[in-house]
Amino acid sequence: MGVTVDVAYKSLNKFKEVLCGDKVELLQTEDSNIMILADGMGSGVKANILATMTSKILGTMFLNGATLEECVETIVETLPVCQVRQVAYSTFSILQVFHDGEAYLVEFDNPGCIFIRDGNLVSIPKNTRMIRDKSINEYRFRVKKGDALILMSDGTIHAGVGRLLNFGWLWDDIAAYAVKQYRLTISAVRLAAVLSRACDELYQYQPGDDTTVAVMRIIDRKPVHLMTGPPRNPEDDSGMVKDFLEGDDTVKKIVCGGTSANIVSRVTDHKLTVSLDYNDPDIPPIAHIDGIELVTEGVLTLNRVLKLLRRYVKNESVTEEFFLELDKPNGASMVAKMIIEDCTELQLYVGKAINSAYQNPGLPFDLGIRQNLVEQLKHVVEEMGKRVTVTYY
Repeated sequence: MGVTVDVAYKSLNKFKEVLCGDKVELLQTEDSNIMILADGMGSGVKANILATMTSKILGTMFLNGATLEECVETIVETLPVCQVRQVAYSTFSILQVFHDGEAYLVEFDNPGCIFIRDGNLVSIPKNTRMIRDKSINEYRFRVKKGDALILMSDGTIHAGVGRLLNFGWLWDDIAAYAVKQYRLTISAVRLAAVLSRACDELYQYQPGDDTTVAVMRIIDRKPVHLMTGPPRNPEDDSGMVKDFLEGDDTVKKIVCGGTSANIVSRVTDHKLTVSLDYNDPDIPPIAHIDGIELVTEGVLTLNRVLKLLRRYVKNESVTEEFFLELDKPNGASMVAKMIIEDCTELQLYVGKAINSAYQNPGLPFDLGIRQNLVEQLKHVVEEMGKRVTVTYY
């Protein structure tokens, strides 16, 4: 089947709390993607520690092939005991989707997963197991392209309690709203953001509990190739461009840098035309080459791209204003939007030639600005749960 996933989450801290008591962990294996949502008891520092420990322990054990029983027993034995309630408590949900379409879901005391298929809500047959006196819901099912699965902490169903709603936002109402929004939105990040924003509004922007929405969409592979910088040896120009252009029509291609764009234009014998529209005074305009989805300036654009991606990874900055920034018609916003919403794996093709306009040519390449930007870009995209590979020339 060969499915892959688009994943994103959005968290709201309890009002006046600096740290969130929910934690989401995104992991990859050779044949699957894993999303773990842990909700620590209480709020603030203690809840954050409980949730972080739970998500890290579960993630590490799952990656090493541990059984569900071993995971739950380890959580029970490891978590510190609350001096007030005399329990070690953190709820969790684990969703694992294999590339062949098989899916495995485990829930312990979190609200049930919302499963959307073909624009409709779908129920998943469950198996309830008792492990160390704890009731665990376990699901095994198949997914297909176009499906969406939404995990939540209990802050979602508590939204509006005692304020706008008597009994909070009921699960059925959340699910109906999610189905409606899914028909209108195109990416996991926008669906997570719109559901989180609805919770925030019901809390009247003063959340009474930590609130997290984590979304996984089942999609086709969306590889993106990004080329930046000329190779150290000009004789490698053709080889670098050939590697960059490899792949079928599903591969989207980005060129960042004027010299890189000229190399691609020369090697492919396709005309390079530069736009005269300065949509942002701080970002040089984009250019066009037939067969290339996006051509931009190099260092200045990549620096802005990094800032946008960091805001996204930071999570709490993903607001309506962020999406307005992402939708702007400048090169940096267009690159960031493609990486966030239209990319499942990123292949970077990086030239190691020294550009004296940006750095001291006496410095080694590792200390150069472009190398620094590439390393930071790789790190932040991997934090988003996407696979990144880098090839140097």
